[in-house]
Amino acid sequence: MILVAPLVILLLQGQYQWVLLLFFTAGLTDGLDGFLAKRYEWRSRLGGVLDPLADKLLLVTSFVTLGYIGLAPVWLLVAVVARDLIIIAGATAYRVFIGEFDASPTRVSKANSALQLLYVLSAVADAAYAVPGRPVVEVIGYAVLATTVFSGIDYMVTWGQRALMARRAG
Repeated sequence: MILVAPLVILLLQGQYQWVLLLFFTAGLTDGLDGFLAKRYEWRSRLGGVLDPLADKLLLVTSFVTLGYIGLAPVWLLVAVVARDLIIIAGATAYRVFIGEFDASPTRVSKANSALQLLYVLSAVADAAYAVPGRPVVEVIGYAVLATTVFSGIDYMVTWGQRALMARRAG
């Protein structure tokens, strides 16, 4: 979470090499944190909430900033942000009307997050070094769109069914 503000500033300044370094640092620290949590069983409910929240904050902020500076198309930005807003609204409604729940990401959601990260990294690397090339970035963008839509639908169907079952049981 600490790296989000510097990342936005560096993106706005066009300091793409530094952005890549920050993303590498964020990934390394996130991986180390996950390893240590599993290795030493340093798990808490707060950590279980903050870790994915930090990851999501980094990705969404990156997409919004990339959209603002023209490195991500508006349609992709809208899809990514809309999916997350729909999931947040659904989770809030479930919590208010049904009760507590343990949210765990689905496989398609994990694939979507990985593709979103790949998109951000490839768009920034393309801006910094002209690698992997705009056509590759665009293909990754379409893959992000597909997994974003599929993941959003998957969440709505899965949690809609859980809500119906919980209402019938209660």
